[in-house]
Order: sequence, then structure tokens, then C-alpha cells
Amino acid sequence: MSYIELTTPCIFGVESILKKEIIKLGYEIKRVEDGRITYIADELGVCRSNIWLRTAERVMINVGEFTATSFEELFDKTKDLPWERWIPQDGKFWVKKASSIKSKLFSPSDIQSIIKKAIVERLKKTYHVNWFNEDGEHYPIRVFIKKDRVSICLDTSGEALHKRGYRTFTSKAPISETLAAAIIQLSPWNKDRILVDPFCGSGTIPIEAAMIAMNMAPGLDREFTAEKWKNIIPVKSWFKAVDEANDVIDTTCELNIAGYDIDYKVLKFARENVRNAGVEDKIHFQERDMRKTSNNKKYGFIITNPPYGERLGDKETVIELYKDMKITFDKNLEDWSYFIITSFDEFERYFGKNADKKRKLYTGMMKANLYQYFGSKPPKRVNPIN
Repeated sequence: MSYIELTTPCIFGVESILKKEIIKLGYEIKRVEDGRITYIADELGVCRSNIWLRTAERVMINVGEFTATSFEELFDKTKDLPWERWIPQDGKFWVKKASSIKSKLFSPSDIQSIIKKAIVERLKKTYHVNWFNEDGEHYPIRVFIKKDRVSICLDTSGEALHKRGYRTFTSKAPISETLAAAIIQLSPWNKDRILVDPFCGSGTIPIEAAMIAMNMAPGLDREFTAEKWKNIIPVKSWFKAVDEANDVIDTTCELNIAGYDIDYKVLKFARENVRNAGVEDKIHFQERDMRKTSNNKKYGFIITNPPYGERLGDKETVIELYKDMKITFDKNLEDWSYFIITSFDEFERYFGKNADKKRKLYTGMMKANLYQYFGSKPPKRVNPIN
């Protein structure tokens, strides 16, 4: 076993949730920054992180960090890194993405080209060759430069971790799986409470809630680039991580989760996605207008991503929708809590009530707010006297 420094980027605003997930896996946090967390793990930790982290966008091995203000400095310091530890002689490697913020080096294409050349020069000396066929496994590299501080990483995930594998079909503007998981974990909801999404679309929020309640790892049914890195991670580590995850799934838990949508076509997608996720017996979908949302039980949760008027001409429709949401919830959902994410800046005005708590989140470059309204807590159960 050897220690490996990992970095996981995430949606801005959910760093605290991702930090808790990493600590729960048993790994030491080294640094928390906006949109990324760095921590110390091992080879098995790479596997566990990919399989278990619900709010991370990907898991990356930190190859090195340094300051560079010129392309010459970037080349020399990249060349000094121990690339032979990570990339075998036949490995196919390239800089998949380079980004730069407030730095003197800002051209992504030049950054990518120079780093590739530097790695080639390092490996030529190590392996005593002048040419690499690069016909082996893939080792994609990602570079992040902020205020002249360069971070170079190997991407162990491949496709972003929000691509769980269950969402074959999507609605028009679906919420990402990682953001849905974050919103659920930001709420006090637990598997003993009712959860309803009245704008469920392709079912992402109900599915993520069911997976959390069942302790089902989100990455169990997909592949990762690093599964083929036998020079870094033994195959048995992946088997162990998968076995661990399968052993703790609770298929017996009883859940009360519902998804409603006015579009019967999109509900077909939701039902297919639920089957793909393996939680079809935990969620009830129904064609229903939000204005008919009701439940005779108390202390439930609304967690939802309603329309937000992204097109011109939609604003008036959305305003009326938000007004009707408040009327419906007040009338039909006594003592419920609402967690509503939208990028519509005037949501509170038209909903007719200021949120008890508001949290700024970013999905891509779009700013949104999670409006949190806390209902009454259910009375504590009194244990009978023996």
C-alpha cells in the first residue's frame, strides 16, 4: 500500500457535503477549496472514492503542484515530476483538459501541448526510448491553473461521476445526479420520512433519494478508466471495493418516495431509469399536476427542481406556477418541509414567503439557489416502560 493524494472537483456550494462523504470513507482531508477537495488515500481509496462519492464530479490523482509564470517554467517543472510512477512505457497519455483562472499562462491549447512534450521528454529518459507507440491503456491528464499555481492530475474516473449509468432517458432540462444527491443530503430528510418531487421529470431526485436510503453506492453499475491501470491499482482492490459496496445495500428498507409530473411521456423515461437503477419497487410515479399535490400525512418533504423560465415568454407562466405552489403546499401539505432549487432570482417574491435558509449553488456556469423551508419536526417516539 502507498499513499496517494487525490483531488475531487465538485459543484460550487456542495464542498461541505463532499467533505463529509470523504471523511465517512475514512480518508484524511488535506485541503478544501472552492469547487474541489484534496485528500490522502491509497490504491483502494481510489476505487472506493469512484464507487461511493455521490457529489464528486470525478476522482483525480495529484501528480504534482507548482508555481509557473512562463511556458519554460511550466515545461521544466512538469518534466521534473515522477511520471514513470504513473504511466507505463506503452501508456497512451494526453492532456484532456486544461483550464486557467487569473494566471499569466492562459492559453489551454499551449498549456496542453507543452505539458505533453514535457512528459514525453521525462519518459524518454526513463524508458530509454525515442518513440512511444502509446498503444496501451489510457491515462488522461487534467491541468488546473489558478493564480499561477499549477495542479496536474491523472483522471481515474473517465466519464464524469454524475453519469451513474441508470439515466438512459432524460427530460428536457434534467438536474444532474450529483446536484440531486447534494440537495437531498443538505436536507434533514431520512428514509423514515415521506419525500415527493412534484416536478420529477426523468426521476433523478427520487432515484438518488432511494439509493441514499438503501445505502446503494452510486458507482456500482459503471466503469472507470483506472480499472485498467494495473501498474497503479491491483485488480483485487476493485473487486474488494465492489464487494464491500454490495454487502451493505439494504434492499429491505421500506420507503415512501413519489415523483409526479404533468407529462406522461417523461414519466415513461423515469420508470425506465428507475428500473436501470434497481430501485423500481421503492418509488411511485404518477401523472399529476403540481396543483393537485396532496398527502394526508404530516412531516413530509418536497425536494424539487421546478421550471425556472429559461426561455423568453416563459416568465409569466413560471410566476403563476410559483404562486400556485405556495397555495397548494399550504393547503394540502401540513407541517411539510420544502427544498426547492431554481435559478429564478425572484422566486421568494412570487412564492410569497422568504426561505428559512438559502444556499447558493452552481451547476456549470449557471447560478441557482436552494430555498429551504423547514416544517415542523415529528414528535419523538416515547419508548414504553418495561
